[in-house]
Amino acid sequence: MNLQQLRYIHEVARQRLNVSAAAEALFTSQPGVSKQIRQLEDELGIDIFTRQGKRLVAITEPGREVLAIAARMLRDLDNLKQVGAEFSAESAGTLAIATTHTQARYVLPPVIQAFIGRYPEVALSLQQGNPPQVCELVRAGEADLVIATESVADYAELLSLPCYEWNHCVIAPRDHPILSGQPLSLEQIAHWPIVTYDSAFTGRNQINRAFQSHGLEARVVLTALDADVIKTYVRMGLGIGIVARMAYDPEMDLGLGMRDASHLFDSSVTHLGIRRNAWLRGYIYDFIEFFAPHLTRKVIDLAMSGDGSDYAI
Repeated sequence: MNLQQLRYIHEVARQRLNVSAAAEALFTSQPGVSKQIRQLEDELGIDIFTRQGKRLVAITEPGREVLAIAARMLRDLDNLKQVGAEFSAESAGTLAIATTHTQARYVLPPVIQAFIGRYPEVALSLQQGNPPQVCELVRAGEADLVIATESVADYAELLSLPCYEWNHCVIAPRDHPILSGQPLSLEQIAHWPIVTYDSAFTGRNQINRAFQSHGLEARVVLTALDADVIKTYVRMGLGIGIVARMAYDPEMDLGLGMRDASHLFDSSVTHLGIRRNAWLRGYIYDFIEFFAPHLTRKVIDLAMSGDGSDYAI
């Protein structure tokens, strides 16, 4: 048994049992991957994968246990490399952040600016997607941390740390009737066509629940993955928009007005997620504290070493 074999089975599982794709990702040959997997199975005395002919079609029950152990061992190996990097170059390295458009566009810029000012030798990368996609990047080890509102707590491998609460607002062209008159109500909003977030995104569940609890049906005519797209179609007159309050800037969003809707929808909480067994470089702790000052190194370490329950504000 060797680490190469563990890498092979881990990558085959990650590539949905596609041996060719795994071989390509590992810069090796398909026959070589298949041979190493067979040798590992022979040594362990079990089948890790179920086969139909030469094709892998499923993961066996003992195979799931082997893959879980292999994933932990590979993560621990990566942690060993991180330890070496921490003490050989304390202020240099990489930091991959998986997040949603709203966070990347409206929340993170001052955080990243401050971080780069302190750690100019750290190469930052932002990987954007919807909440399940960005959580999966961290779960798979392709990013160091995730910042999102939904989904983080759904991944058992991730420690979910609450950062801040936020709510929604309604946006519309400045001459739109929704922006004036009586106090804003769900009945008023339901009267107009609505442009808002995709169902996997940014507090959409809170929006749906609010209308349903009042026996109202929201006329959602278009959904999008980020607030900038929503604003584009609101400017065109396609409907009024419901977006995260942080996504509206009166200086930048010329032609659009806003009404606060925090009294109409339940608040949402943005979470930061990290792998539970990750070894964090010192500058990653600092980035997290730049983003959420209450998440100090002591707080994070306490949550990481706890009984598995997530930290709460």
